[in-house]
Amino acid sequence: MNYKTKLYRPSKYFLLFLTSLLVFNCKDGKKKLDSRVASLPYYQEASFTPFWFEKGTEAQKTFHQIPAFSFTNQEGKTITEETFKDKIYITDFFFTTCPGICPKMTANMDILQQEFKNDDEILLLSHSVTPEMDSVPVLKAYAENKGIDSKKWHLVTGDRSQIYDLGRNHYFVEEDLGETKTEDDFLHTENFVLIDKNRQIRGIYNGLNKTAVQQLIADIKTLQKE
Repeated sequence: MNYKTKLYRPSKYFLLFLTSLLVFNCKDGKKKLDSRVASLPYYQEASFTPFWFEKGTEAQKTFHQIPAFSFTNQEGKTITEETFKDKIYITDFFFTTCPGICPKMTANMDILQQEFKNDDEILLLSHSVTPEMDSVPVLKAYAENKGIDSKKWHLVTGDRSQIYDLGRNHYFVEEDLGETKTEDDFLHTENFVLIDKNRQIRGIYNGLNKTAVQQLIADIKTLQKE
């Protein structure tokens, strides 16, 4: 298997890199960035150590993949992995009554919605971490208030255990390496995760940082060229 390994910790070193980009290349937080690499790496666990593969190889095809899932979106429609077939998508975890980081995350996710509003290849997926409170009508009202296009951006509710399992054990959105958590422990994270057409992880980004969002946009465009 042909790959490179280099420890990559988005929570510290990646954000320092992005900060330097902000200072030298993106003072207003709006300047377009170039992708960091010609080909995006793949990720399979919470340390986010990058792996590179030649596309189409058996090693790439059998690498970590987001498993099947089933949720309900703000329109009351069933959303599964088939909804994202042949799509690139960006996912995060939120809840509608969050007074802290979620409003800023939603605003930054809206930047992605606007950037790719006419691109059917790109979708957004936000999971409620309080699905018992975020019913379909609640998500619908939230979507209308935030100007969310239900064809582009799915807000989903469903089985809490499935949502938490996906977040922690498959998207790896939390940074508490080595700390065992249960469904009773609240899932709260600012991370956006980039998923390719094979449901494989290709990047993680701080959803509170506009420069990170611009980097995500650049990386999506790099991914589209594969």
